[in-house]
Amino acid sequence: MEHILLEYRVNEPTWFYLSFLLIVAVFFKFTRLWSMRNLDLALLLVITPGLLLIEKERAAGYTWLFATSGLLLIRSLLDGVLVRRPRRETNMNAAGMTFLCAAAFVFLTTKVLTEPPPPSLAASVSQTSASPEESAIVAVALHVTEAPATLGPASPLITAPVVQLSRATTGQWDVDIVASRTLVILAHLSVVIGLILVGYHLFADVEMGVAMGTMYMLLPCTSHDVAMQGMAFHVLPAALIVWAIWAYRRPMLSGTFIGVACGILFFPIFLLPLWCAFYGWRGTLRFLGAVAIVAGVLVAGQLLMTSDAHSFLRQTLGYLDSKELQFGAEAGAAGFWQVHHAAYRIPVFATYLLMLVALIIWPHRKNLANLIGHSAAIVIGIQFWYLQQNGAFVLWYLPLMILLMFRPQLAQHGAPSIEPLLRNRAGGTVVPEQSMMAGFTRSWEKWSVRSHSG
Repeated sequence: MEHILLEYRVNEPTWFYLSFLLIVAVFFKFTRLWSMRNLDLALLLVITPGLLLIEKERAAGYTWLFATSGLLLIRSLLDGVLVRRPRRETNMNAAGMTFLCAAAFVFLTTKVLTEPPPPSLAASVSQTSASPEESAIVAVALHVTEAPATLGPASPLITAPVVQLSRATTGQWDVDIVASRTLVILAHLSVVIGLILVGYHLFADVEMGVAMGTMYMLLPCTSHDVAMQGMAFHVLPAALIVWAIWAYRRPMLSGTFIGVACGILFFPIFLLPLWCAFYGWRGTLRFLGAVAIVAGVLVAGQLLMTSDAHSFLRQTLGYLDSKELQFGAEAGAAGFWQVHHAAYRIPVFATYLLMLVALIIWPHRKNLANLIGHSAAIVIGIQFWYLQQNGAFVLWYLPLMILLMFRPQLAQHGAPSIEPLLRNRAGGTVVPEQSMMAGFTRSWEKWSVRSHSG
């Protein structure tokens, strides 16, 4: 960054202090100190100290994130009880908010382009475009001490165009770096655009959409991910979930977004039962049909990109059966369960499944507010039993919590009415049996009139 801005040096703690003051100045409601907006703002800001503590004291940092995730889970579960959702304007007008959002994005983009990416990110990109043996060689060459995140079959299809374009002009090691930086920028940009579109089309307020995008760019945990982790594959599923919420009126389009997200990482799979319960049986057929089509395309792509059966199974199903999802004690696991016995994860996981079933059943008729709040609760709940770095994957649920914080009253936004494929001549919808009987009756009446008239 200092190559562009002379003597510019801001480390992560300094950026936390500066962004904290800026976020409070723009979003804090000074006229109503004890408001839900201020409480949500405090919950989002309290995440970053845990991320900073991980670098100094890993045990204390993961404990902090574990407790913070508990508070966020309670907030998301109680969101349906908060029936009053008055519109809270920010302390800055729309023009200033747009400039602030663009400036924050430019600063983070410049940071991505000028600073070297962490070796684990390049290893993750290499994992999507190489065999297991080649990935291990790259990890050793890049001095990666921790294994990259286990990625699904959609990751190679996403990175392949960028990797192939970079390979035409750069060397083998530069390909991974260029692809890594591009994916980080595109992933965060997708989240910002998705939040703006949700604010414009669903919340009926483009200023609120810009405010949500600005909040996402200013939060210190976003900058921390760009600087320290840079894991674009952990941001892309969250972006796709936001886009699925934006397209919730079209089950097939939402199913496509959720299907691709499930193909990148495992955690969006737990959202499928909730979305099926939201749409009802007729919408579920279209939603799951789109998910199945995406799964078929990913499997076909893996068949073309892999050379042997072992690599195909590893890339297609390996991320669903990885060591992070096992319940035995793992000596190399970094997280809250590294200090505490991993066997306690079993009752935690059982409680999570009970919560998942409860959110699917209640309420019987869900609206968009329930869909957003319950989706956030399901993703946050994974942080408690996930073995590897549990609680540190904040960007899995951060966009959903921002939607939860800014959303207005959405009781009128229910599941879309899905019409049958067959229609009568007047334009009304009928079921197939009714359409066949009506056609037979009309033909019989026409034949009777002609026979009597003749």
